[in-house]
Parts: sequence; structure tokens; C-alpha cells
Amino acid sequence: MDDLTVERVLRVVEAIPPGRVAAYGEVGAVVGVGPRLVGRILRTWGSGVPWWRVTNASGDHPLLGRALPHWETEGITVKRNGLGCRMAEFGADLEQLRAESAPSLAELDEI
Repeated sequence: MDDLTVERVLRVVEAIPPGRVAAYGEVGAVVGVGPRLVGRILRTWGSGVPWWRVTNASGDHPLLGRALPHWETEGITVKRNGLGCRMAEFGADLEQLRAESAPSLAELDEI
């Protein structure tokens, strides 16, 4: 995988607003890659971005124990099954995420 793809994913994750989450597939849709690649990038290079704001499509988080302090600070609550949050309540608006990340992604296109 190339450095540009990694940087694009990380910049989109940085654009997810506090108190909101986006699914791996949504981040991937903005960047043009698949959800598994987004997960792999976050696992390897995501420690410097708000990784806790990226969940699966159901709002479940694979590292919920580590994400919880961040979620509590941002007002994201855990759904009844204890695995994550409700996407209907805390999911980021995909069009807004595209718009918010567009300037940062455009900078990379100029390099």
C-alpha cells in the first residue's frame, strides 16, 4: 500500500467530528478504498488520529474498552448490546464528511 493512500485515510478520519462515528466502509468510500484496508491502515498508522470514531457498519467497535474514555468525553453512548453505539444517533453525515475532508485531500493531490 502506498503512503498517499495511508495519508488520505488518516485525513478523512481526522475530519470525523467529535461526538460522531463513521464506519470503515464510509471512510473507505470517501477515499476510494475498501473497509478492510481502512482497518489495516488504522491498526498500523492510526494512533495519531481519532481512531475511536471509526466503527463497523453496525456501530460496533473492535477496541471498545480503549475507545470508551474517548466516547464518554465526546458524549457517545454505548447501545444496549454493549458492543458499540447506535449509528442512527451518532453516525457522521457522509456528505458532510466528504466536504470537510475535501480541502485536506486536495492538498495531497497537489503533491
